[in-house]
Amino acid sequence: MRAIQIDRFGAPGILGLTEAPRPKQGPGDILIRTIATSINPVDDKTREGSIGDGTPPLPMTLGWDLAGVVVDGGDSGLAAGERVIAMSHQLGSGRGTWADLVALPAQAVGFAPHAVTLAEAATLPLPGLTALQTLDWLAVSPGERLLIAGAAGAVGGLALQIARARGVRVDALVSRDAQAAFARSHGADRVVTDAAALEDRAYDAVFDTFGAFATEAVADGGRYASIATQAGPVPDLSGRGVRTTVHQVREDGAGLDELTELVDHGALRLRVHATFSVHDVQAAHERFHEGGLTGKIVLTF
Repeated sequence: MRAIQIDRFGAPGILGLTEAPRPKQGPGDILIRTIATSINPVDDKTREGSIGDGTPPLPMTLGWDLAGVVVDGGDSGLAAGERVIAMSHQLGSGRGTWADLVALPAQAVGFAPHAVTLAEAATLPLPGLTALQTLDWLAVSPGERLLIAGAAGAVGGLALQIARARGVRVDALVSRDAQAAFARSHGADRVVTDAAALEDRAYDAVFDTFGAFATEAVADGGRYASIATQAGPVPDLSGRGVRTTVHQVREDGAGLDELTELVDHGALRLRVHATFSVHDVQAAHERFHEGGLTGKIVLTF
């Protein structure tokens, strides 16, 4: 079968299709034929070798996101041909999704939305679960105020929509004026591009997607969650009674089902910037590097 693997670290030029063994389907696994996947920042960092000690051994198949159809559901109850999505924690398990066939634990797999194509659905698993799980930790109730720093990004844009669907009042911090329209059109009450313009201690919770460390914005007794692992830990705010975390995403089939329901009910809109064939994976990565994306880069098999 075809797979996108690396046997060394380097620039996008090292990427290409190779022949790989068919994956072994262990107990509790579902065998899935990949229709589409997408590029995440972690894929880029893994390829270039910047992850460090947390990198699986080489050669490795890259990829975290997956949208496809079941080949063999094992004892999961899923029938062959069922449309599914999944997120594989590639760094932890070594199971990459950029391959024709992928075997994943049943608990990492969810139903694909019916309202979108599988190419669109492939943009959802990693950023969607990151947004959902972090919001669950923040435990923001309807009517409470949430600040999302980076509300126009892949994770932040989904978090904004999920929070609004839960009845939360959301304000947004974005990097530039061009992103403000997206945040407003997806439910943000107030949008700013300068962290200095934020109200001090006004938010019950802050969701920081890029290391803004807008710690003065969170109210005493509130919650502050960051997903910017590269930026380091959130400053200690325990003196103000603020709980903090740096959240790392985990495989979560039940969470994927929750996200699918939001998509199918029109509460969550997905964004594709461009779609490339896996034969053009180098061009796809080059476009990813250019930045200025209005959605995710999708790879189709």
